Amino acid sequence: MPAYVVVDIEVTNPSLYERYKELAGATVAKHGGKYLARGGATTVLEGSWQPKRLVVLEFPSVEKAKAWWASIDYKEAKEIRQKSAKTMMVVVEGA
Repeated sequence: MPAYVVVDIEVTNPSLYERYKELAGATVAKHGGKYLARGGATTVLEGSWQPKRLVVLEFPSVEKAKAWWASIDYKEAKEIRQKSAKTMMVVVEGA
């Protein structure tokens, strides 16, 4: 069953965050994931959620998504993201 990583990112250091973007994509692909949305325009349909930068990733399973997040491959990129942005991230099982 597919899984989706949904990320709301508030970039606090844009130049450092550019380095994150350079590194992260290859790690996602290596772990069987793909970007479905990556910082495009958002429109609120209900509620008051105002995401700063919304990213949606698809992985073959929750286990694969968690393995990517915890991987040595993603370690450097994750550390850069954590230094350059405030992040809210969840993984959800697909239907």
